[in-house]
Amino acid sequence: MTTGLSGIEVEKPGEAGADGAAPLSTPVSRRPSLAAISVWVGEQIERQGERWRLWTPVAFGCGAGLYFALKREPQTWVGLAGLAVAAVVVLGASRWSRARALTALLILAASLLGGFSMAKLRTEGAKAPVAGVDTHPQRLEGWVVDIVSPGQGGPRLLIAPSRIGNWDPAATPIRVRVTLRGGYLPSPGEPIRLLAVINTPPQPASPGSYDFARDAFFQSVGGVGFALGPVQSWYPDHDPPWRLRLTMRINATRWALTRRIVDTLGRETGGLAAAMTTGHDAFIPPAEVNDLRVSGLAHIISISGLHMAIVGGFVFAVLRFAIAAIPWLALRVPGKKLAAGVALLAVLTYLVLSGNPPPAERSAVTAAVAFGAILVDRQAISLHALALAAMVVMLLQPEAVTQPGFQMSFAATAALVALAEVWPHPVREINVPWPIKIVQGFWVWLAAGAAASFVAGTATAPFAMQDFNRVSTWGLLSNLASEPISGFLMMPGLAIGAVLTPFGLGEWPLKLAGFAIDLLNRIAHIAATAPYAQINVPSGPEWSLPMAFLGLLWLCLWKGRLRWLGLPFALAVNLAPKPPVPDVWVDGAGAAVAVKSGHAAVLFRPDVKLFGAELWARRRGLEPLETEAARNVFYDCDHWSCTPLAAAPLKVASAWNLKRPLKEGRFAQMCGSAELVILRNDFPPESCAAPVVLTGADFARGGSAELYRDGPGRWRVIWAQDERGRRPWTWGPDLR
Repeated sequence: MTTGLSGIEVEKPGEAGADGAAPLSTPVSRRPSLAAISVWVGEQIERQGERWRLWTPVAFGCGAGLYFALKREPQTWVGLAGLAVAAVVVLGASRWSRARALTALLILAASLLGGFSMAKLRTEGAKAPVAGVDTHPQRLEGWVVDIVSPGQGGPRLLIAPSRIGNWDPAATPIRVRVTLRGGYLPSPGEPIRLLAVINTPPQPASPGSYDFARDAFFQSVGGVGFALGPVQSWYPDHDPPWRLRLTMRINATRWALTRRIVDTLGRETGGLAAAMTTGHDAFIPPAEVNDLRVSGLAHIISISGLHMAIVGGFVFAVLRFAIAAIPWLALRVPGKKLAAGVALLAVLTYLVLSGNPPPAERSAVTAAVAFGAILVDRQAISLHALALAAMVVMLLQPEAVTQPGFQMSFAATAALVALAEVWPHPVREINVPWPIKIVQGFWVWLAAGAAASFVAGTATAPFAMQDFNRVSTWGLLSNLASEPISGFLMMPGLAIGAVLTPFGLGEWPLKLAGFAIDLLNRIAHIAATAPYAQINVPSGPEWSLPMAFLGLLWLCLWKGRLRWLGLPFALAVNLAPKPPVPDVWVDGAGAAVAVKSGHAAVLFRPDVKLFGAELWARRRGLEPLETEAARNVFYDCDHWSCTPLAAAPLKVASAWNLKRPLKEGRFAQMCGSAELVILRNDFPPESCAAPVVLTGADFARGGSAELYRDGPGRWRVIWAQDERGRRPWTWGPDLR
């Protein structure tokens, strides 16, 4: 007799029974009993040991996510009370709970409540004045804080305003972002004056899409706009606050270094070099950005975990080697700890040099935890260290849970650390000839690099599909080819060049980095122009991405066979049925319209609000038709309006001119030939005979819209403002 996995005793083939009789030929059922399954599951849970602590940041993040998913803002006392209850639960669980399972459940519940409460308190602390909807030019006077990423309209400035027109000082935003129309580009720290139109931060391009105004809210950017004239000098009669002066001084140093790098390497190569050194991406050519994006290498532009790891790892490795090369010093100082301390200092310096954007801050926290673990004799790279880093980031910035950068960064890192846990560690041979050792090491490095690139790409794929609606077909190969270039040539050259440039000695390290960047751009261009380089994927249901994130974390954090239960959940974005595609999209001002035609989106105004139209089309799996010739097949359009032709997929008409009246008879033609009329002006709806009429007043209240045709003359409208709810970062006449 033997005992199977199910706990049921069965006879082996050919084994006699208890009475000595021949064994029966009928097979014995091996189906496990419920009790045996329960025992096995209990053993799997027991195997986790203290790994339940890894789930505390997950619970904290879920609590913060629940807060940001609300449609109504809770009262402040809810956050304070929740934090107090969470503290009491943690104290009680740690002092009086004897059962480990109960302790774990209580602490996870407290983490969930703590995440919700900290997100609420962070929102209260971030509240600041926000500009209203205003189309009148205002005289803006203030200091240039930084040069930010350029938009479609041109270079952009981040300004600390001293005065905006005749606005009340108490209602003046702390920061505003202004797009310039060419001309003089001032440096950080300069006091300037310009005429500009300042509005509220942009709302989502379509209902349910990413809310850029929420990011602006937590960055204290209370207004965005565009300049109507050249930048002029301003002579203030007072100094800015000392913190602002310090920030501008640092940013001025960064901008000066950016200009030196670009002057040394040229705009085409120096733009990317400057972006990876100082965070300023104003000089990167658009074609280069497109190649990096299509090839799956766009993450190189943003200073994040890769850059921090290379800089910190490079300093750590060089210093350890230098200490080990000096026997007298190696015997007297703890080389590993000293190298870790200097590497930590290098990471923090790089954070300041990069302008401390949120991705760099998160990566610096992770690097600081890793090097800090070395200083206290703990394992530097582990899931526990990653969990601590994630918790620190979310305590400081609970809003990070809503940002794709945070999600992708920690998903990829968790997957890589989990891979390191299961990666086989072969026994090292003794006295192996060095040529054989080099060959073996190369193949081990190649296999590890391919596995790491594959795992990281797979872990971030759900976020790329859901948030960016893109999949880079050749991303694995391009990342694998670029890793040694960026790790051994580009980032060390930039780091050494940045340090030596103020002393006039940075040219040769920067030239080396420029050579590496040229190779990187060549790889990106080859991958971007290869067949099927990029696949557009429509977004799944809203619940699919959180489900995929939790499934991925289950795969990474659980130890044992039960980890594979997370696989179908990790594939939620891939497997979930896609939501129905809207028939019409309208931007938040009623100025741009797109109509679904098969698998394409017909744009009424291909040269206006193109970013929003492309974003909506990709999100819904449509190909935007961006030429007037393609549009004119379906619609009769002039400079101010469009009416449907016989071939139109849907009878939709639109007028977008605010100042000039339409041509005689045009309005009647629109209302008579269409069942949906979209008017940017505030026409009274009853003046149009069309079944459904949307006017400027509707868009001022509801923002951008998606419309579904439920039948002849029957349309269902989904408004962006209704999806956003009443939160501190939303706006509108009825939300103030």
